[in-house]
Amino acid sequence: MNRLLRHRCVRIALTSSTPAVVLGLVLATTAPGQSSAGSSHPSLPAVVSSASEAKPNLSSALNTPDDHYVIGNADLLQINVWKEPELTESVPVRSDGKISLPLIGEIQASGRTPVQLKEEITTKLSAYLTAPDVTVVVMQVNSQKFNILGRVAKPGSYPLSATTTVLDAIALAGGFLDFAKQKEVYILRRDSRGGESRIAFNYKDVIRGNHPEQNIRLVPNDTIVVP
Repeated sequence: MNRLLRHRCVRIALTSSTPAVVLGLVLATTAPGQSSAGSSHPSLPAVVSSASEAKPNLSSALNTPDDHYVIGNADLLQINVWKEPELTESVPVRSDGKISLPLIGEIQASGRTPVQLKEEITTKLSAYLTAPDVTVVVMQVNSQKFNILGRVAKPGSYPLSATTTVLDAIALAGGFLDFAKQKEVYILRRDSRGGESRIAFNYKDVIRGNHPEQNIRLVPNDTIVVP
């Protein structure tokens, strides 16, 4: 509080006939620590959700097989029957290509698409339920894989989704090691006759926008070689 202002307030309190209410108002308007700037700038409301919460997680959606995916052995399936929790479960496809479900027993899953499997499960459940609503989702693709060998950080075998390209595969393998011949990468692919073809891939050209057709989608058992 300004010394001169404090002196005047004390003087008013001692000598003036001003009512006590007025004196109180004078003192209240000059209370120490009060800032007019603070009252004109209210604090901002708290943020309810962070950017990560507002942004949907797309990783699983990008890796989920589409309806044209052909189920294979060791794939993990989620079978949902609406309003029938005892019939809803996650089941792995056995080595014989079959799964076991309540009420209907064993059913062939390998070699079928999720839509085809859904239709057969629905047909079989119709003998026990009225208009069963069935959903089949491939939760994990374990049957289809590709290989990547050579001068990459993590060579090995990886699960193959319906949209995996050569660039995707290199990224999954951790990228190139030093002295990798990035212009001489190639893909080994088996044909229907049991033979093997060799497909060239020039990484330098592809990332520069040249020859994008070389960034092919991989098929099961493709092997990428990085010299």
